[in-house]
Amino acid sequence: MAWLQLKIDSSKADADRIEEALELVGAGAIMMEDAADQPLFEPPLGTTPLWDATRIVALFTIDSDMDAILEFLQDHLDGGLPSHKVEILEDQVWERAWMDHYHPMCFGERLWIVPSWTPPPQPNAINLLLDPGLAFGTGTHPTTALCLEWLDGLDLQDKIVVDYGCGSGILAIAALLLGAKHAYCVDTDPQALLATKDNAARNGVADKMTVCFPHDMPAIKAQTLVANILAGPLAELAPILADLCQANADLALSGIIDSQVEDLREAYQPWFVLDRLQTKEENWCRLSGKRLAN
Repeated sequence: MAWLQLKIDSSKADADRIEEALELVGAGAIMMEDAADQPLFEPPLGTTPLWDATRIVALFTIDSDMDAILEFLQDHLDGGLPSHKVEILEDQVWERAWMDHYHPMCFGERLWIVPSWTPPPQPNAINLLLDPGLAFGTGTHPTTALCLEWLDGLDLQDKIVVDYGCGSGILAIAALLLGAKHAYCVDTDPQALLATKDNAARNGVADKMTVCFPHDMPAIKAQTLVANILAGPLAELAPILADLCQANADLALSGIIDSQVEDLREAYQPWFVLDRLQTKEENWCRLSGKRLAN
């Protein structure tokens, strides 16, 4: 069916009270959007940051009395209802529209990420089947792309790989399809671990994968470790990740921007030589290097 969509321009300080008012007036769904192209590179743990200019998008059933809704918001919000816009969202097959915007992507020379409904462009290539979801990683973000390209350039045959902060499991699955013997996938989010298991099964590599929370991670020595998280957690994890790597193991760190590179290099200096920096658009970076012998 069609929907009524209400967009309200808000400040970060006012967003919560506008959201509460929309809930009171019966909004079926409420979303927050960036209204000014402001990146949020690294929010503190346990926080849900908003943009300075936040656009609040609320959906109502098509038979809702929008005049009454706007009057309620005008009366119940301090200062009145901010700048807003009402639109009709016509009925359509949303899944089909979403699918039409997601296409196979190539990373490096061998690896393709292919949505399950699309024939692989190169059937004889290494094709990882992955459908875009609500979160976790599908290859479209620059940091994921940097890690996939790095993995494609390694000799992973019969290697033990750790994907720390696995999200969708895309990096571990890619490593297994590229020849790795076993992959250990670690994340703090139970939904991420579930997504990883589902994606591994879809790609036929579930039997080569261990999926766990950090406190359940076995004491192993990996030959390759990739961590696509954020600079703050990566710095804190340096001794833990070092302990998971054997001498001369390959390491890649991503989820960082260029201004964070030197601090992160310093955090890993006691255990690793990080000698390669690769960048993508929007200043996203990947550091890679080798585990020292001692």
